[in-house]
Amino acid sequence: MTPKILTTMKTYDRETLRADVLAGITVAMVALPLSLAIAVASGAGPEKGLVTAIVGGFLISLLGGSRVQIGGPTGAFIVVVYGVIAEHGYDGLVLATLMGGLILLIAGALKAGRLIRLVPEPVINGFTIGIAVIIATSQLKDLLGLDADVPAEFFAKLGALWQARDAVSGAALGAGLAAMVLIVALRRAFPKLPGLIVAVALVSAVVAVADLPVDTIRSRFGDLPRSLPLPAVPEVTLARLAELLPSALIIAFLAGVESLLSAMVADRMSGGHHRPNAELLAQGAANVGSALFGGLPATGAIARTATNVRAGGRTPVAGLVHAVTILVVMLVAAPLAGYMAMPALAGLLILTAWNMSEPHRWASYLKERRSDQVLLVLTFVLTVVADLTVAIGTGVALGLALRLARRQVPDADWEPRDR
Repeated sequence: MTPKILTTMKTYDRETLRADVLAGITVAMVALPLSLAIAVASGAGPEKGLVTAIVGGFLISLLGGSRVQIGGPTGAFIVVVYGVIAEHGYDGLVLATLMGGLILLIAGALKAGRLIRLVPEPVINGFTIGIAVIIATSQLKDLLGLDADVPAEFFAKLGALWQARDAVSGAALGAGLAAMVLIVALRRAFPKLPGLIVAVALVSAVVAVADLPVDTIRSRFGDLPRSLPLPAVPEVTLARLAELLPSALIIAFLAGVESLLSAMVADRMSGGHHRPNAELLAQGAANVGSALFGGLPATGAIARTATNVRAGGRTPVAGLVHAVTILVVMLVAAPLAGYMAMPALAGLLILTAWNMSEPHRWASYLKERRSDQVLLVLTFVLTVVADLTVAIGTGVALGLALRLARRQVPDADWEPRDR
């Protein structure tokens, strides 16, 4: 369970430092608009995303079991965070995140990292696609520039958006579509360029210079703070702990699954071998730390980790540089970040949701065994129309039952008992 940074420091040199610094700054430029957009979509203030990327990202790289893992707020948590804030308030989210972090610390200490592999892959694929659908539909209001109340429930949301179709803002829609086109074009033409922030910055600059009637972070939330908040412990009572335990378990489960999946992807890209139990301990520490600073749940981010590998990151130092770079931006350039246009961030999240759903794998799902297809679709539907807790619980239980059935486990020989 030794952190990877201790291993990599034994052979660290100036060339590796240069590669890590350049990769860390590149990833920070990708993470900055994503962190702001994810926080806003989660129902929190945009500064919460920066706090999470700084504190959570730093601890994940410092203590983690992967050479190149990058941590911070991720799209997978948007649905969970939004629901917890709506039901329990932001202070409830902070306490649930703290509890989730403690659960992960216990799981890491018990060496439960490899147990994540027992979660059936169709369940992971199903709730990931479901979350992607929810994220994309949640961003349509900002993309279209609608000034209407849109409920959280999926079908009610679609109905409200349809009823408000006559109030679509051409300026907002144009800004959002322009950002999406620029992001895709820059990614294809210059794959090593941090195209996300370039696209969002260019569109936001046009909005500001032309004085277009488009919402920005500043117009909606006010000026971003230029420093980290002081750490604080949320109010804890037994009743509150019991009330928030289901949310904490979901946060711990998602953080554990996503971080270990991201670490496995990083291993394939970099040829490394992550330490799953050290990774769980790092995720636990990161979520405790993020909660103490009033941040969101943090986990390993697959897209940012892949960006780090492609940019030449070699050790956890790249992740530390990424977190410090975002902190410097917060201290120095927070007012500029406030000019980011909301439709541009909405377009960014819609593309993020599309990539989360992994459309290149859809055809392969059709070749899977029928039971896996049913499990994927069931988890997807429950995620979208019901609740993530129900979806994961039902999917995992059914998936494990199917796995036992395939192994042809003999029926139990029950005997009647005298009462």
